[in-house]
Amino acid sequence: MILTDTHTHLYSEAFDEDQEAMMQRALDAGVERFFVPAIDASYTDAMLSLKKKYPTQVHLMCGLHPTHVKENYKEELAHVSEMLEKEPYIAVGEIGMDLYWDKSFQSQQQEAFHTQIQWSIDKKLPIAIHCREAFDEVFEVLDDYKGTALHGIFHCFTGDLEQAQRAVDLKMKLGIGGVVTFKNGKIDQFLHQIPLSEIVIETDAPYLAPAPYRGKRNESAYLIQVAEKLALIYNKEFKEIAEITTLNSRQVFGI
Repeated sequence: MILTDTHTHLYSEAFDEDQEAMMQRALDAGVERFFVPAIDASYTDAMLSLKKKYPTQVHLMCGLHPTHVKENYKEELAHVSEMLEKEPYIAVGEIGMDLYWDKSFQSQQQEAFHTQIQWSIDKKLPIAIHCREAFDEVFEVLDDYKGTALHGIFHCFTGDLEQAQRAVDLKMKLGIGGVVTFKNGKIDQFLHQIPLSEIVIETDAPYLAPAPYRGKRNESAYLIQVAEKLALIYNKEFKEIAEITTLNSRQVFGI
C-alpha cells in the first residue's frame, strides 16, 4: 500500500529543524510519493537539495505562486522559464490566482497564470492550481484552454459541488487535503457525488493540518487522516483509497 502526497512544501523553513525526522515519519506511515510545488525563486536551491536527498520519492514542480506575483514578477517568470529548461520538473505549479491577501496585482496574476499554463502545454506537463477567493477568475482563464492538452490538479479544492464538477470537466483532479476533516469544511457534504477517480490527496504541509492536528504544523505523515476521512465519505477501505488516489496521481504526473 502506497500513499501519495500530491502537494507538500517539504523544503519549507517550518521543517528546518527536523526535516529528516519529518520525512521518516511520513515514510513510516506509508507515504512514499511526494509532489513538491514551487513558490518563487528564493526556494529553488532548497527544493533541488531536497530532491538530491530523496531522489526516488520526491518529485519537483516549477512555477510562480500567485501570492508572490509582485513588482518583479517578470524576473520571477524568467527564472521559472529558465529552470524548466534545466531540470526535469514533473509539473508547472503552483500557479493560479489568489485574491484573499492582495488584489493589487490581479492583472499580473492573471498574466502569469496564462503564461505558465502555456508553458505547461508546450512541455506537455500538468499544472497544480492555487485558487483562493478567485474561482470565477481562475475558471475564466481555464476556459480559454478548453480542447487543449491542459490537465492537472485543482490543489486544496474548497469550492462547492458545481465548481467541483466544472473543474473535473476541465480535466482537473480535485486535490483534497486537511479541510475535508474540518467540521466547517463543507466539501465532505458533497464530495461523494464526485467519482473517486477524480480525487487525489494532499497535505499542503506545513499548512492546513487535518483534525485532530488543526492549527498545528502540518506534515506529510498526516496524509493518513485525509485518507481515513475519504474512506468514510466513499464507504471504502483505507487501502482502496490509497490505491485509487495513488493511481490517479500517476495518471496526472505520468510517474
